[in-house]
Amino acid sequence: MSVNILGYEIYSNTKSELLSDISSMDKVNIISGNPEVLYNGLSNKFLFANFTNKNSIIIPDGVGVVLASKLIGNPVKEKVAGIEVMEDIIRKCEVENRGVYLVGTKQEIIEACVQNIQKKYPRLIISGFHNGFFDLDNCSDIINDIKTSKPYAIFVAMGSPRQEKFIVKYMDELPCTVYMGVGGSFDIFAGALKRAPRWMIKLGLEWLYRVIKEPFRIKRLGAIPVFLIKVLRSK
Repeated sequence: MSVNILGYEIYSNTKSELLSDISSMDKVNIISGNPEVLYNGLSNKFLFANFTNKNSIIIPDGVGVVLASKLIGNPVKEKVAGIEVMEDIIRKCEVENRGVYLVGTKQEIIEACVQNIQKKYPRLIISGFHNGFFDLDNCSDIINDIKTSKPYAIFVAMGSPRQEKFIVKYMDELPCTVYMGVGGSFDIFAGALKRAPRWMIKLGLEWLYRVIKEPFRIKRLGAIPVFLIKVLRSK
């Protein structure tokens, strides 16, 4: 079910198996594990503790992590993209008449995100939403709204490590089953950004498409070779 990479247990089964596994859990924190996020966790005690918590599942969301699993001789079955897991959970909630709650990003983005999700999944219960501009230590209005609406899943898009801090701080207090930091996924659902063409995704080149569209990301690619070198040295 998992492969150990640098102290992280990385989910090694397929996306469909993941959805089956989480359906039997009382609470689960799904972490989109790309090399940058996992590398940052190695030097951040808070993140590392969160990523290795018994309620956490790290999915191999990045070709760098897939390659790392091959380097240590225990390859994962497939790359599992966070945005696809998010949409599969949304689809599941629509079928099962369960609610979702969205927290994060700018007000105009989250409004467009909610509108587009509702249009695509008209029977989905969107229990509520809130932008990401608030004090994590002083947000009782948001927490109370989530408690009252009792969504099955909560998606948090505030970047790392802010989204992880929110989830860890309130996970035990909130009634949700699924907690997931989803980074820039709201921007894609809102139409502000687009995913790479299917052929690029299949070839593992989604990272290249994102760099072309958002050149500032090129600085973040440096984490990939450093991460892979650490993996090789750990063998």
